[in-house]
Amino acid sequence: MKVVSKSTKPRKPGHNRKRINLALQGGGAHGAFTWGVLDRILEDGRLEIDAISGTSAGAMNAVALADGYTAGGADGAREKLEGFWSAMSDAARLSPIKRAPIDVMMGNWSLDQSWGYHAMDAMTRMFSPYQINPLNMNPLRDVLEGCVDFSCVQSCNTIKLYISATNVETGKVKVFDSHYLTSDMVMASACLPNVYQAVVIDGVPYWDGGYMGNPALFPFHTGSDCSDIAVIQINPVERKGIPKTPQEIQNRLNEIAFNSSLLKELRAIDFVDRLIQEGKLDETKYRRERIHIIENQNALIPMGASSKMNAEWAFLTHLRDLGRETATAWLEAHFKDVGERSTVDLRAMFMDIGPQHQG
Repeated sequence: MKVVSKSTKPRKPGHNRKRINLALQGGGAHGAFTWGVLDRILEDGRLEIDAISGTSAGAMNAVALADGYTAGGADGAREKLEGFWSAMSDAARLSPIKRAPIDVMMGNWSLDQSWGYHAMDAMTRMFSPYQINPLNMNPLRDVLEGCVDFSCVQSCNTIKLYISATNVETGKVKVFDSHYLTSDMVMASACLPNVYQAVVIDGVPYWDGGYMGNPALFPFHTGSDCSDIAVIQINPVERKGIPKTPQEIQNRLNEIAFNSSLLKELRAIDFVDRLIQEGKLDETKYRRERIHIIENQNALIPMGASSKMNAEWAFLTHLRDLGRETATAWLEAHFKDVGERSTVDLRAMFMDIGPQHQG
């Protein structure tokens, strides 16, 4: 296992700290970008994390952070996050889903020319996971349970956790209570239905939480008195061009589906904010949320959707470093705005509304 490099930079004075809620998207290996953002926030020390809502890879990051933070503070959280992603890479070493030699030579991170990736993609379109994997073996579960102490996560009172999954039978989002959180609940949050069998908890089957909350923001409204929400965005809302191959079409459909619930919640937040501004809602009864987005789509989009299955350590650390750089730039530009105002125009960034409609 790789060893965490402890930062030699001193943390900022405690009196300058500001509280924030973090919303962590799912996105396979691209969750290592989120790892980098979290690592930099923990290292910087000026933001106090009040609560985390996480889905899929975001849920994995959330529980690893909570486990490490409970046992060893910010440094413990950073060490646990690196240990988790290192174990993920180690577990994938023997996987046939790897970059083609030409992509390795050219420095491309996608798996578009990987025979292993295309074989797996074809299999999941022809057979269900109940046919391909009747014993329901899942190496991801082994990594999670080997890295995360869930008794420690359950006892975490410093940071509140909200882990989302989709109820297969009702199609509704399920947010699990962090004080009773188990590995099954986190695996449910990351259960892609064409790859894994549904995770059954108390007789209820669950699929990936990304379908109904990627991630869910509504738990912050009642579960936290902090009004600042930072979404760590790894799934592109916008992707230029027309998808033409079967893989491109399916990948874009997944991106749209996995962003839809987030966009709806952001639209609702913007709507409430405008009603409060116009005096139509009582500000003593309704809260104005300050929204922030930490993202680097210019770097992530060119990697392609298939790279979300690339678990090479070189790629994961590349994403981590990209996340750290992005978080550093965001902190420099917007730390002063936390607690004061939103740093994104929700209507302009997330909704297909022209400038003529801006208030």
